[in-house]
Amino acid sequence: MKGMIPVNQVPVGTKKKGTIMKRLIRDKYLYMMLLPVIFFYIIFKYLPMGGEIIAFKDYRFTDGILGSKWAGFKHFELLFDSADFWRVLRNTLLLNVYSIVFGFPVPIVLALLLNEVRREWYKRIVQNFLYVPHFISWVVLGGILVAMLSPSTGIVNLILDKVFGIDPIYFMANSSWWPVMYTLSGIWREAGWGTILYLAAMAAIDTQLYEAAKIDGANKLRQIWHVTLPGIRSTIAILLILRMGSMMDVGLEQTLVLQNSSVLDVADVISTYVYRVGLQNMNYSYTTAIGLFQSIVGLILIISVNRMIKVSGERGLW
Repeated sequence: MKGMIPVNQVPVGTKKKGTIMKRLIRDKYLYMMLLPVIFFYIIFKYLPMGGEIIAFKDYRFTDGILGSKWAGFKHFELLFDSADFWRVLRNTLLLNVYSIVFGFPVPIVLALLLNEVRREWYKRIVQNFLYVPHFISWVVLGGILVAMLSPSTGIVNLILDKVFGIDPIYFMANSSWWPVMYTLSGIWREAGWGTILYLAAMAAIDTQLYEAAKIDGANKLRQIWHVTLPGIRSTIAILLILRMGSMMDVGLEQTLVLQNSSVLDVADVISTYVYRVGLQNMNYSYTTAIGLFQSIVGLILIISVNRMIKVSGERGLW
C-alpha cells in the first residue's frame, strides 16, 4: 500500500528496539524478579566504587572524602615498601592456590559420582548431607573443627594415638599443618554446594550420547571421559574464570575464626590485614589502596584466563 515502508527497508536499529521492547513486555515478571539483584549490586558494589578515591587522599572523618587532602600515590608507595604487605600477599596467593589445586576438582568428582547413583532416595540423602555445611556459619564450623583437632581431647588426635601410636599433633597451632586444615575445611563446607551447578549441567547432556557410547562398547569410565566431562566442560571453564578472579581474596570469616597468634606467619592474609589495619587502626586510605590493588589484579586475572579459555575453544564470560 502507498505510504507503507517495506519490511526489508525498516532500519536495523528500529527492528532491534522493537524486539527488545517485545521481550521486556513479554517477560516483564521475570525481569521484575531481577530488580532486587540489580539494586543489590548498584547499592553495595557500584556506588561504593566512588570511595576508591580515598586511596589517593589522606582521608579524615572530619574532612570527609571530598574535603580530605590529596596524597597522590603516597599510600601505594607505602604499600609496596611494606614487608607486612608482601607477607600477607604471599599467604593469600598460597591459600588460594591450595584451594584451586585441591578444592576446585572436588565438586566435579562428587557430581560425577552422584550422577551415577540410580536410587533417587539415596541420592537425595547424600546430597542433603553434602549441602548442609554450606548453611552453617564459619563460627560454628570453626568451633567444631578446632574441637576435633584439639591435641588433648580431639577425636582426630585420639585416633592417631590409639590406632597408630602417633603423638598428639597441634594442627591449628603448627605453621605447616594450618594451611592443610584451612584448605580441607573450605572443601568440607563448599564442595557439596558446588556440585549443584555441575549436576545441572550433566542433566542437560543428551542421553542418546550415552546410549551410543554403550553400543560402541564404552564402559562407565569411558562414558564419563568421552561424554560427561565434555558435556560440562564449558561450565568448568566459566567457574574456573570466576574462581581465578578471586585469587587476591580470602574469606575474612573463615580465616579470622581459624587463625591464632601461633600461625600468623602463614594465616595472616589480605582480608585480615585490612580488617586489622583499616578498621582497628583506622588507616582507611592505606587499606583502600590495598583494596584497589586487589581489584586491579583480579580484573587482569579474569581477562587473562577468559582469553586463554576462549583460545582453547570454549566460551568465556564474554
